[in-house]
Amino acid sequence: MKGIKDKVRACTICEDLPLGPKPIFQFSPDAKILIAGQAPGQITHQRGRPFDDASGVRLREWLGVSEDVFYDDSQFAILPMGFCYPGKGKSGDLPPRPICAETWQHELLSKLSKLELVVVIGQYALHWHLGIKKSQAITPVVKNWNKYQQIDIKSSEKESNGIEKSLTYFPLPHPSPRNNIWLKKNPWFEKEVLPELRAKVTQALS
Repeated sequence: MKGIKDKVRACTICEDLPLGPKPIFQFSPDAKILIAGQAPGQITHQRGRPFDDASGVRLREWLGVSEDVFYDDSQFAILPMGFCYPGKGKSGDLPPRPICAETWQHELLSKLSKLELVVVIGQYALHWHLGIKKSQAITPVVKNWNKYQQIDIKSSEKESNGIEKSLTYFPLPHPSPRNNIWLKKNPWFEKEVLPELRAKVTQALS
């Protein structure tokens, strides 16, 4: 398995990125939970570890796991839609470049033979893994999280996300501090959704 990880880490497809290519991800074929996110932020790029920032602190609180468990690659795989920091846009970071997922996601996902739960964070991951339109509001998707439990991956979907088994998917908003206003406007998320998420995580890790 070292071969595929080495190939991804050596990737320079996007040599024109503002801070240069630096793929940041976490992967082991033994992982039981996949964190499917958007792309590393600037702090994560500098530190070289996925979700090693304020978003990661909140995400681990949402999941109900310690830092040690989160960074245990036999428990969690972390494969964002873009492995490198994409740079700044007018209102936050730029979106992940599609070529990254097109190049690497199929091969990596197909090797996650012990995967049970996919935590899907943000519109780009929701589009890739669940086929949700990028223009669709995230609030109703998260509110109807139970719609995505135990999805049987059909042949057409295998081509999309690279996974070949029935899985539980759990859609989430991004844990970034930029979403503080959304969290305040939607108190049901913390009261109703997070306990269910933590129960799914505990079940997958047991």
